[in-house]
Amino acid sequence: MIEMRDGIKLHTTIYTPKNASKAYPILLKRTPYSCKPYGENEFSEKIGPNKYLMEEGNIMVYQDVRGRWNSEGVYDNMRAFIPNKTGTQTDEASDTYDTIEWLINNIDNNNGNVGTYGISYPGFYATYSVLSGHPALKAASPQACIGDFYFDDFIHNGAFLLSYWRATSVFGYMKETPTTEAWYEFPDIGTEDQYQFFLDAGPLSNLDKYYDEDNVFYEQIKAHPNYDEFWQSRGIIQHLKDIKPATLIVGGLFDAEDLYGPFNTYSSIEKNSDNFNAVVFGPWSHGDWARTKERQVIGNVYFGDNISDYFQKDIETPFFNHFLKGDANGKVDLPEAHMFDTGKMEWVSFETWPPANTSKESYFMQPYERLTKRANRMIATSDFVSDPKKPVPYSEDIKVVFTPRKFMTDDQRFAARRPDVLVFETEILEDDITLAGDILAKLNVSTTGTAADWIVKVIDVFPPDIETPEDNEDVQDHLKLSNYHMLVRSETIRGRFRNSMSSPEPFVPNKKTAVNLGLQDVFHTFKKGHKIQVQIQSTFFPYIDANPQTYVDNIFEAKEEDFKAQTHKVYNDSSIEFTVLK
Repeated sequence: MIEMRDGIKLHTTIYTPKNASKAYPILLKRTPYSCKPYGENEFSEKIGPNKYLMEEGNIMVYQDVRGRWNSEGVYDNMRAFIPNKTGTQTDEASDTYDTIEWLINNIDNNNGNVGTYGISYPGFYATYSVLSGHPALKAASPQACIGDFYFDDFIHNGAFLLSYWRATSVFGYMKETPTTEAWYEFPDIGTEDQYQFFLDAGPLSNLDKYYDEDNVFYEQIKAHPNYDEFWQSRGIIQHLKDIKPATLIVGGLFDAEDLYGPFNTYSSIEKNSDNFNAVVFGPWSHGDWARTKERQVIGNVYFGDNISDYFQKDIETPFFNHFLKGDANGKVDLPEAHMFDTGKMEWVSFETWPPANTSKESYFMQPYERLTKRANRMIATSDFVSDPKKPVPYSEDIKVVFTPRKFMTDDQRFAARRPDVLVFETEILEDDITLAGDILAKLNVSTTGTAADWIVKVIDVFPPDIETPEDNEDVQDHLKLSNYHMLVRSETIRGRFRNSMSSPEPFVPNKKTAVNLGLQDVFHTFKKGHKIQVQIQSTFFPYIDANPQTYVDNIFEAKEEDFKAQTHKVYNDSSIEFTVLK
């Protein structure tokens, strides 16, 4: 129980190598998810970021953060960073500093160098650690790191991620004393059909019966639908300046939870610091790079073998060894940006990310489902009726999932064939086209209502002559890869936030209005013989909650009568801007 500067004690589990003949670095992981197993004679089968760092010898440390599990104190979700702390003021940076100070002064055979790491929420704490200012902290690897809860995990550009509704119980219920047993429960929704459950529930206010006011986090989400001071103060991206420790930012190109965080963590450090700062993105869903599966598959798409092992052995381990065991001032033999091309199925290294040799290319959304490099001068629209009581599913699957993973590469033919999904598609490509960086949808739209969500999907349409493997090991039985519509990237914006995330405004019915939507970076080659497809829709259920399409100040307080079908139009001067590798 390590005591912090304000007297609060944090539970810490320490694993040290039996060989005491030499000094070792310390690798620290701070987590809200428990340091289990607890007890002096209880040991985890696997410790550290990977087996290589475990087997070659490091001091591995785990800590329950303030207010979680066996630690004392009060928990604060995404606790705000205090830049100029005084006296006994604390945040996660000071808790990290006090922990490191205790470790290097109390653990035998440590070499005085500390590294931090973590995936998802622990990745947020790894990011936070670089703000601690402790001189012993030499390296940090934030992985799938939350950067801002208004754009990661629970909310995307103002839209509530309904699929994470059950997860609010994990973060929302507080505890009064240290505990080694879970003090929260997931609500029992009584069905395995997630789509039907939320459809039958109706307005978000009808879900209140599953939680009481003790679920602090869900109450905060409901009370702060806009990007106000509550959310802004909890973002960590804006504080990443003059970072000293070496950083290795890691993410998955098909991570449904945390894409905003790692991309923006890397770019903010790169822009505002002069440290060693590298980024790795592979063909992974949330946290896949820390697993040991030989075949790397997301949904129905196979990307290759031993991809995670390659990262662990040849990227992650050399990073920590160099800065914690080697000559930290010497040149490290790692690329600045190591990215996996999810179309060609291969790794490529770059000196910068996005690469320097790229250009912006726009494709326009034309009548008759055409996606072209030129817009028709005549004004035309593509129209559809969006009914919030019959929303477009985000996946063909119906099961209740805590973390949606598979849909990130799912076949989108089921959506393309619905009347409330617009489809725009290129001709068959005569040459490869590689997208390497961000995507910006520049929509010009109108609606008969006063509110609407806009979902943009970028899709790789496979040729009809692609054969499905005979053993069909990775592809769902009812699917064939012939003409497969592989989702490459999707994103949502709640239309009321088109001009400001903090100052929402309704649409004027039937008035042409600009809505820009940035999609997170991709690195994907659309091969010769394939087609690029863009789908536009206004529901993505129940990944995203249904917009009533009638403007209300707070959607969490919308009534049944507010939910109305509306006709949406997308004008033919709408475009999608790709970052294309030359």
